[in-house]
Amino acid sequence: MKPYKKFFKRAVDITASGCALIVLAVPLAAVTAWLHFANKGAGAFFFQERPGKDGKIFKVVKYKTMTDERDSEGKLLPDAQRLTKVGRFVRSTSIDELPQLWNVFKGDMSLIGPRPLIVKYLPLYSSEQMRRHEVRPGITGWAQVNGRNNISWKKKFELDVWYVDNLSFLLDCRIIWQTLKKVVTRSDINQEGQATTEAFNGNN
Repeated sequence: MKPYKKFFKRAVDITASGCALIVLAVPLAAVTAWLHFANKGAGAFFFQERPGKDGKIFKVVKYKTMTDERDSEGKLLPDAQRLTKVGRFVRSTSIDELPQLWNVFKGDMSLIGPRPLIVKYLPLYSSEQMRRHEVRPGITGWAQVNGRNNISWKKKFELDVWYVDNLSFLLDCRIIWQTLKKVVTRSDINQEGQATTEAFNGNN
């Protein structure tokens, strides 16, 4: 196993995420307060179980960008109706991903890796697609800088597995650089006409 993949990648994650959490402490506190009021009492953080390395389940933390408003029957309104103006801005600038720095620091995630998806997708993966769990999931990854929400699930998983097979320090540096460019240009955030990406059903 390559030294970077086995040892140095984790050391980089701890150092970078720890420093970022300290440097961004005040801005993160401000965003937390902003979302607390914008979300109409729904809270500023979103916690959800996701499969990590080797399929081990952990709780990912993100900024909550939608309210919990419901219709007359008690059902949650569609995502597009619950997404606030503040939430849209936080999502379009990828600020909603920043709380995951804590997941990186703890060791649940890495800065770079396949995105952690929801648990209910696990039975839908092929054996090849399951290989995306051979490494820690990341805040950003190879699929995110090569189309993100504008490519099919099949293509995303192909890119995830390619990353697993080609993981290196130089590749991670390339992904970070491309991620920063996409954040600045706010590209590939959501599929046209959708507040969230289309659900994976095993065939798409």
